[in-house]
Amino acid sequence: MDAMFPTKILIASDDSDCAALAAQAAGEIAEKTGSELHVVFVEPIVAFAAGNRIYEELYDDVKKAAQEILDEEVQRIEATGATVAQSHLRLGRADEEIVALSDELDSHLIVMGVRGSGPLRRLLGSTSDSVLRHAHCPVMVVRSPKESRGRSGS
Repeated sequence: MDAMFPTKILIASDDSDCAALAAQAAGEIAEKTGSELHVVFVEPIVAFAAGNRIYEELYDDVKKAAQEILDEEVQRIEATGATVAQSHLRLGRADEEIVALSDELDSHLIVMGVRGSGPLRRLLGSTSDSVLRHAHCPVMVVRSPKESRGRSGS
C-alpha cells in the first residue's frame, strides 16, 4: 500500500502566493505520507559572458538574491511544521530546470503553483503547462481559490 504514495516530493517555488499554497499542500502530503520534501527555486537567467568581470559580479548578485528567496521559502515551509530535506537553487529556464532536478532526484511528485493565465500567457504557454507535459512523474498544480473563482466554466 505504501507504494501508492510519493516518497520524494519536489516543491517548485516562484515566490508567489500560489507557490505558497503549493508548498502548504506539499507539506501536508509529505506529513501524511512520510515523504521527503525538496524545494527548488529557479532564477530565470541567461548565460553571462565568461571572463567579463562586470557580468560575473552581476551573476553573483543575482545568484545571492535568488538564494535569499529560496532560504525564505524554506523557512516559510518549515514554519508550517514540515521538514525540508534539501533546497536547490537553479539558474535558467524554470520548466527545464524543474524537470531536470525532478529526474536527478528521482522524485515521485512535483507540486507547484500556477499564476494567472491571461491571453498572452496562454498563447506563450506557461511553466506549469511545460512541466506537466515533460515531467516523468505526477505533477500537482495548485491554483489560488480567488483565481479559480474568477474563471468561467471552472
